[in-house]
Amino acid sequence: MQTTSQIPTSAPSVPTSVSQLPPAALDLATKLFDYARQGHTSELSTYVNAGIPPNMTNHAGDTLLMLAAYHGHADTVRMLLARGADPDALNDRGQSPVAGAVFKGHDEVVRMLVEGVEMGADGRRSKRADVYAGQPNAVDSARMFKKEEYLRLFGAEDAPVPGRIDRPQGGA
Repeated sequence: MQTTSQIPTSAPSVPTSVSQLPPAALDLATKLFDYARQGHTSELSTYVNAGIPPNMTNHAGDTLLMLAAYHGHADTVRMLLARGADPDALNDRGQSPVAGAVFKGHDEVVRMLVEGVEMGADGRRSKRADVYAGQPNAVDSARMFKKEEYLRLFGAEDAPVPGRIDRPQGGA
């Protein structure tokens, strides 16, 4: 039995900034972001299943999902969505995973983010990406790069273009 004098009076300090993290923690974080960026789904899944948050962000606010989507790793995107990653989490520049995938032309990843993925045997689906989230958003990106198939997928092929004034056709 401990006496009062043996009980520590202060708890160990908890890091409050990245600069206070031990080198091993920083090395692990770097490895996890590399796994997402390089599409190492199995390795990343092991860490997420062990408790690493699927919405973990790096120094630029990029989530694991953002990096996997931007680099076109459909299996990694599927795994992260199935584990609860937020498809609408914006990075520090206001960009969304789906807009990044549109920009890079990763069709399968765009479709997964927009339609969601199965999360388990009970038929539940992951959250679907908001194609109007972020700046530029996925709809604006699809218009900019003339990706008509994405606009159809988004149901936005007839949506007005912000800032454009449509002029009447014909004589003037």
